[in-house]
Amino acid sequence: MTDAGALRAAPASARLPADRAGHENMHQLVQLRWLAVGGQLLTIGLTHFAFHIRLPVVPMLGVLVGLVVLNALSLVRLQLPYRITNAALFGALLLDVAALSAQLYLSGGATNPFVSLFLLQVVLGSVLLDRWSTWVIVGATSLAFALLTLFYRPITLPAGFRETLFGLHVQGMWVCFALVAVLLVLFVTRINGNLRAQDAYLADMRRRAAEEEHIVRIGTLASGAAHELGTPLSSMSVILGDWRRHPAIARDRDLAQEVEEMQAELLRCKAIVTGILLSSGEARGEESAATSVRAFLDGVVTGWRAARGFAGARYDDRFGRDVPIASDVVLQQAVFNLLDNAAEAAPAGFDIRLARDRDDLVFTVADRGPGFAPDQLAALGTPYNSNKPRLGAGLGLFLVANVARKLDGTLAARNRAGGGAEVTLRLPLAGLALAEGALRDAVAAEAAHGG
Repeated sequence: MTDAGALRAAPASARLPADRAGHENMHQLVQLRWLAVGGQLLTIGLTHFAFHIRLPVVPMLGVLVGLVVLNALSLVRLQLPYRITNAALFGALLLDVAALSAQLYLSGGATNPFVSLFLLQVVLGSVLLDRWSTWVIVGATSLAFALLTLFYRPITLPAGFRETLFGLHVQGMWVCFALVAVLLVLFVTRINGNLRAQDAYLADMRRRAAEEEHIVRIGTLASGAAHELGTPLSSMSVILGDWRRHPAIARDRDLAQEVEEMQAELLRCKAIVTGILLSSGEARGEESAATSVRAFLDGVVTGWRAARGFAGARYDDRFGRDVPIASDVVLQQAVFNLLDNAAEAAPAGFDIRLARDRDDLVFTVADRGPGFAPDQLAALGTPYNSNKPRLGAGLGLFLVANVARKLDGTLAARNRAGGGAEVTLRLPLAGLALAEGALRDAVAAEAAHGG
């Protein structure tokens, strides 16, 4: 894989939530209505003034004014922060059916070849509306067609007109067919695109729900294990404290040193258990404190080096001017997972880079290990996505991807052209910042305690 193989564990931009799809579909109806107004105005003008076929121009223009007012109200409705429901789309289509019926009544009724435009309303209803609403549109258009065969204002050709009424009807049928075909291709295709995007969004939400349920199960298991381990670890700590004071061990320098090392490892285990218990609460807010990007990540990298005893991690800080943020135990654990993976893939050492891209924090870990397999890159951010043989492998990047998503960030991975892999965690600084009041309170608390 080369640099072009970068993949992101983030939702596709083409996906639409249900609310957005409703707005897009209403926007399509507004555009269609503008075309209808323009087409009807052109047709009335040509028929009345070019062909000298007398039409009731004033009432027909009044219908067009009504359509313009309906479009203006629809545009205002689109600006409001409310969902476009099936009822709103249904009402808009019924008003379009009524407007078309009025125009056809004033221009020949069912003898007007443009009566076929009712089919366009039926097709739009079948795509946009719920089933019952679609059948109401079918009933409304069928009833309107039937009534227009009985009640309408006939068209009277002027004396000496060279074309027969039937000839004009055939020409109008051709124009109507071409118009309906073009509109169906333009608008139904775009509306179907909106619906497919909505389906993709819902599928992504279901996938996220399954992943988050998996995380909850992992967190429950981890917190339960941490609680169970707390008692034996405390007992061992008491026993080691007694051993340190035992005269026989105190006189033996080697034994005393080993007890000290055991005590240090035990404290490390207790710190890990404490971190698990802290992380089992809310992802943000608990145990947060005022800090900065540089102080937080410098401390995380330094703490990881000390805890793992790994001296081959080269840290390059290119962040620039520091920015205040809230410290986060879960984010710290996500960075630990990235560094653990890199240390396992490249025991000889790897590079860490902290940078800033406009309003984003960019944390990159690059190693010279074997890199990712293509199927691993394709499934980045999914659980158990690993080529390691041990049971439970592949949860590290899964958890990092979910932390990134919770903070409105992204996780990207690629194989480097010169060998090895590069993983980039990109987080918006706005998602890491403390609220202004919380930051002021935290700083005041630190100052009051001499911090």
